[in-house]
Amino acid sequence: METSKPIYSKVDPPEGYSSPGLFATSFDKVIGLARSNSIWPLPFATSCCGIEFMATMGAHYDLGRFGAERLSFSPRQADLLMVMGTIAKKMGPVVQQVYEQMAEPRWVIAVGACASSGGIFDTYSVLQGIDRIVPVDVYVPGCPPRPEQIIDGFMRIQDLVAHEPLRRRYSDEYREVLIKYGILKKQ
Repeated sequence: METSKPIYSKVDPPEGYSSPGLFATSFDKVIGLARSNSIWPLPFATSCCGIEFMATMGAHYDLGRFGAERLSFSPRQADLLMVMGTIAKKMGPVVQQVYEQMAEPRWVIAVGACASSGGIFDTYSVLQGIDRIVPVDVYVPGCPPRPEQIIDGFMRIQDLVAHEPLRRRYSDEYREVLIKYGILKKQ
């Protein structure tokens, strides 16, 4: 009688030392593993990319299986800002305010051509990429991107989160990025 393979797979443990009954690793790796599998996204959807995101959250694609089951519509409870669709220049300060209200650590995905570069709307009223107002960690290309692309972008964020040192957010380099975007004031 053949034994069948299990229908699930285990998450690989972080790098460390193991022996029977013992596993030791660094604190950074454990925190990174926990954070990367419990990301709470805040969807900021304005047009057709938002519809593709709805499909991504649906039963067929199920972004919840990556630890993002709980969508947060409060910036204070989210750690991933997902900007999807055309952002008018008048909306720029709102996006920046939402970003500023998020607690550290926080990450940003620009989903679709409009959020990444203004898309086909090369006009005076459309922001030509949200990276002009907030720092972006991952860009998802497409017009609109397929749910598989959004999931791939989310997995790239998970990889960033898992391998980010705990002290990076307190570094001078990160402080300079926030000053460049006008989020922090130079002292």
